[in-house]
Amino acid sequence: MTAPAESRTSSRRQERRARRTRRIRRAVAVAVVLSALGSWLVISRSTTGTPASATASVSLPAADSGTTTADAGTDTGPDPDPDADSLLAAALGELDGHFAVTVADPGSGASAAWGTDSFVTASIVKVDILAALLLRNDGVLTGDQKAAAALMIEQSDNDAATALFDAVGGATGLDEANAAFGLTGTAAGTDGFWGLTSTTAADQARLLRVVFTEDSPLGSASRAYLAKLMGLVADDQDWGVSAADQGGAVQLKNGWLPRDSTGLWVVNSIGRIEYGGRPLLVSVLSDGSATEDAGIALVESVAAAAVRAFADGAQQ
Repeated sequence: MTAPAESRTSSRRQERRARRTRRIRRAVAVAVVLSALGSWLVISRSTTGTPASATASVSLPAADSGTTTADAGTDTGPDPDPDADSLLAAALGELDGHFAVTVADPGSGASAAWGTDSFVTASIVKVDILAALLLRNDGVLTGDQKAAAALMIEQSDNDAATALFDAVGGATGLDEANAAFGLTGTAAGTDGFWGLTSTTAADQARLLRVVFTEDSPLGSASRAYLAKLMGLVADDQDWGVSAADQGGAVQLKNGWLPRDSTGLWVVNSIGRIEYGGRPLLVSVLSDGSATEDAGIALVESVAAAAVRAFADGAQQ
């Protein structure tokens, strides 16, 4: 006998809350191990963060899609606070890995950042693709496009992403939209390799403002639609910045892929969380992890430590 919808919803929420609690505890434990040992992860320490050629062949793991191989306009928002940046540096300086993070409070306008390097997006670019499509079509999508958008964001389906990437005009169309969004450090992947788009944590924070605030060329209906899909991400992909959440209603998108040239992993996470009773926009980018699990652990450790430091600084 099927349980009532209300009961199923409550059960799912309890399960998601329990998972997030376990993730926070795991992130704290990982941070301690990383600080003490400095060798838990095997990391490629790029000094430039420059991604490999966008024409390279990249194989996405089945978990990130399922099927395919692929992978200045508006106000850019407030400048990061140097004092807040210092707090993040103190909190993250002992973590061993190549990563960057930005935390922003859309209510107060405060923000803080660690790291300025560029990273390959992997599947977090799917938020950008849908935002670009909504901008291009004035918020009006066909039935097929809506179905593809749901698959792309909720399930991280790559076939759907390729179809919508083509619908926005490929790399040229995505770059044009990003200029309107104010993303000054993002370059779309060429030759159909949307997953090899390069970006920065600061640009991803700007993209989150496009989705979650009125500081956006998107209309309110488009923003609400995209945010809703980000809140429906499949349970097995509900990791990353959610490790820092205290509210239980995370809206996020993650990306993960191994680089063919090194075998090392790109793992990224962007989204809106709640901490200390207020919404925060968090973007964490990383590469060079020896395994997918190591990359996820690093991203979750960075998110938890950065958000905690940011919130502690705001209370001072």
